[in-house]
Amino acid sequence: MDKILIIDDNPAVLQSLSLLFELHDYQVVEASTPFEAEQVVRYQRIDLVIQDMNFSADTTSGEEGKALFFKLRAINPCLPIILLTAWTELEMAISLVKAGAADYLAKPWDDEKLLVSVANLIALGKASEDSKQLQRQEQERAQFNEGAQLCGLIYKSVAMQRAVEMAVQVAKSDVAVLVTGANGSGKEKVAEIIQANSRLANKPFIKVNAGALPDNLIEAELFGAEAGAYTGANKQRIGRFEAADGGTLFLDEIGNLPLSGQMKLLRVLQTGEFERLGSVETRKVNVRVISATNAQLLNDIAAGRFREDLYYRLNVIEIQLPNLSQRVDDILPLVQHFLPTRVLTLSAEKSLCAHSWPGNVRELENACKRAGVLKPTGELDAADFGLTTIAAKSAPPVQGREPSKQELQQAMRQCEGVIAKVARQFGMSRQALYRRLQKYGIEY
Repeated sequence: MDKILIIDDNPAVLQSLSLLFELHDYQVVEASTPFEAEQVVRYQRIDLVIQDMNFSADTTSGEEGKALFFKLRAINPCLPIILLTAWTELEMAISLVKAGAADYLAKPWDDEKLLVSVANLIALGKASEDSKQLQRQEQERAQFNEGAQLCGLIYKSVAMQRAVEMAVQVAKSDVAVLVTGANGSGKEKVAEIIQANSRLANKPFIKVNAGALPDNLIEAELFGAEAGAYTGANKQRIGRFEAADGGTLFLDEIGNLPLSGQMKLLRVLQTGEFERLGSVETRKVNVRVISATNAQLLNDIAAGRFREDLYYRLNVIEIQLPNLSQRVDDILPLVQHFLPTRVLTLSAEKSLCAHSWPGNVRELENACKRAGVLKPTGELDAADFGLTTIAAKSAPPVQGREPSKQELQQAMRQCEGVIAKVARQFGMSRQALYRRLQKYGIEY
């Protein structure tokens, strides 16, 4: 929500302007002295300032306003400032416009003209800032990508860029890495990036999903087994640690490893030594371990399901992957990757970006496959992705119920940040909504 600072020593002016802008869904901050105004600009995110030119009784020179203007510009050179002037300060206001003021309006002002000027200046500022930010991000990403192996990862968001940069950085060492995140968020892809950018890039890279194996086979899968070690073991079996010797082993869904397997895993991480099932011969390997989980391992430790000493062995460095709903900028690039020759309607783009994607990238990929099969030609609309069904499952919460952080984030996206609309959706006042947004750290 756009935030406007109004600076005037006249309470009637502050009240009148505040009411005007709040009715048009702006957030208003008031200041009656230059000192208060400086503090607000210094410590709050302000999108536009409307300031008077005089703040002391019987003063009409405009010198106070001029001094304040330059102080605010020193704090934030890009901040749009509209000057409210009386006829005596008109010449000075014009000189300040030449010095960088966004506009000036004479008192009494015209509401419509003021609203148009404010809307245009805020939109212009956002476009300029977005353009500069995108340009900086693209330059940084291009420089980063030149020297990094990204293993086909598709992303555009700042959140994912940070995770990738961390993965490439830790790849240069041999420390154990724990990749955490929800199912389908890209944990295996990050493990591939770590391995591809490490000094072990040309060495074995072995993957094992601990969550896909029965408990009685996990140890044999990791450490191997001699013939006859268990029912059905008709021949000697080489374990994944032996296969990965000299390279990297990726252990997915590590939280599903039984306690007996955890004890053996801890030993091999500490000493590099293990025995195959059914054997007393100690073997030694040199393996870098990257593990991943969607579980809350600290909760499992508290419940006695996961060894604390193993957790700290695996988690020398943790890379947390955000859910797809937390990196909306990645959605359309991913769709373009999954459907490279297809065109989306604007409705489809908005629906795809508004959906919460509880299954993350895997769910998005499946939705794209569905759309491509059911409608092989022509523009793709939201219904082609099955989003009408999805929307029904994630309908807005019933009014009066306390919304979750995820519901608030989704509503803010759907309503394009208009506080009044979001508040109506949840059946609460704007002040109550502000408190919840601040509570969850949601920017508005």
